[in-house]
Amino acid sequence: MQEKRWRLLWIDNQISDVDPSDTQLKNQHRDEQTHITSKPYIHFLEYQGYDISVTNTITEGITLLQEEDYHAVLLNYDEEAREGNPLAHIRSVNAHVPIILLTHEKEQEVLQQASLYDVGNILISTADDQDETSSRQLETSLALILEKQTNRETYTPQAYAQHFNRAQISGGTTQRRGSTDDWQTWIDTYVRLVEWDLRLDTLHNVDEIKSIHEMEKREANAAFADYIQANYHNWLAGKASPTLSVDVVYRYVIPEVQAGKQVLFVVMDCMRLDHWLKIEPLLYPLFHITTDYYYSILPTATRYARNAIFSGLFPLEFAERHPDLYAEPDTTQTSINRYEKELMRLQLERHGILLKPPLHYFKIFDTRGEIQYLHWLNVTDRVSLTALVVDFLDMLTHTRHEMGLLQQLVPDEAAFRTLAHAWFQHSHLYRIFKVAAERGMTVVLTSDHGSLLCQNAAKVSSQAELTTGLRFKEGKNISCSPEAGWVIKEPGAYRLPGEEARKSYVLAKEDYYFVYERRFDVYKEIFQGSFQHGGVSLEEMILPCVVLEPR
Repeated sequence: MQEKRWRLLWIDNQISDVDPSDTQLKNQHRDEQTHITSKPYIHFLEYQGYDISVTNTITEGITLLQEEDYHAVLLNYDEEAREGNPLAHIRSVNAHVPIILLTHEKEQEVLQQASLYDVGNILISTADDQDETSSRQLETSLALILEKQTNRETYTPQAYAQHFNRAQISGGTTQRRGSTDDWQTWIDTYVRLVEWDLRLDTLHNVDEIKSIHEMEKREANAAFADYIQANYHNWLAGKASPTLSVDVVYRYVIPEVQAGKQVLFVVMDCMRLDHWLKIEPLLYPLFHITTDYYYSILPTATRYARNAIFSGLFPLEFAERHPDLYAEPDTTQTSINRYEKELMRLQLERHGILLKPPLHYFKIFDTRGEIQYLHWLNVTDRVSLTALVVDFLDMLTHTRHEMGLLQQLVPDEAAFRTLAHAWFQHSHLYRIFKVAAERGMTVVLTSDHGSLLCQNAAKVSSQAELTTGLRFKEGKNISCSPEAGWVIKEPGAYRLPGEEARKSYVLAKEDYYFVYERRFDVYKEIFQGSFQHGGVSLEEMILPCVVLEPR
């Protein structure tokens, strides 16, 4: 029996007294009875504990719906009942009440109306199959609709607790994620953590489970930082290396171009895996989606990571081969990525790729840029390869801590995910994807690096000025706590420039951010809880690379 008394409104224009177990009567009325016999269902549901109000006209049903609160409406949706558009009337009174249609018809019109008016379920039946099984199916459908959130609140924490207990029995996150694990294991670990992020986002009053999950993520990031510190150098030497930033174009873009496809290559600056998973469902109707993963090079900052994607070169090789294109950061931070089109053209040439028409490159900073690119895409006859850089998420990351309103809009990672989804859904960029699908273009979508919510300030010192990044710094004679940062004193061994200038790098681990000793408390408070990038974390390094083929 139901613990909660669910109140149902049943609207049936042909309430029947025929007992479906009476075969003779069923056969006698079959020609004239093309609707679903309601009374056996009603009796069954009442026995299960539901309170049901029954009416045989839509007018009476609408009146009851206006006067009383119901948890769901069940509508016998035969041809006669469809006259006058009853679904529209129901929705005009209550836009959110769950609706279940009971019908014997499988017409396209039924599906269209159900989709238009947000029907929760359609149960198709005939007079022949109105038995206990059908009644159970109706009860199950009701339970799923009415108790969906309650069940989610109940069973998701239970499932997470079982998952967490299994992890503890296996030795705990830190122990299981030691230096012997390979890079694919870490990808699997991070994907699993993010999937739980999204599940837990939908729940309320589960603070304890969410706290356990946050603890597991912190432990994972601590172990991941140790793993990267022990193995990253070997990757650069080509020893069991995963796909890195320098491999993205060669592995994912060039094969699509060589197949003769029109290719749109999109780099979403600072898009994390969880952001992509929130955006992905919007693209399901347009594309067949294949998701892979790669690791950003270090530091996980735009200057290094995105230049590595477009050039196909590590920072040291980039600086040595193209000193005219390599730019040190300046006070305005405007010049460090301005040669991306040229870098990609040079990379394509190295691989023997000659494009006709030539490579097109565009960078979007705002809505005006989206509109300009959308116009170009609509009027261009033929595309070989067009590269598009989108800066919105990175700009949001950098400006959030400066604006109180943005801090209120994006107080945590869950809110950031929600905002990423809302932005994309209503952006011209979404329309760009739609146009690409209509034109039969293959889209390769990725990110140059992620970001991390920083919660712990760490003191950093140097005998000279350091760069301004909060998750990584470069300069001379850098020192910081070993638990907070990884100091690279021989940059050449990590394919970073600066060996001759005796430069060193420090990369933040876990959720630390660097603050100078002078005025430490002031800057600690300013940047506490900000999203930053440049360091070593799952969120910053493990990134989606997605190939979208038009349906």
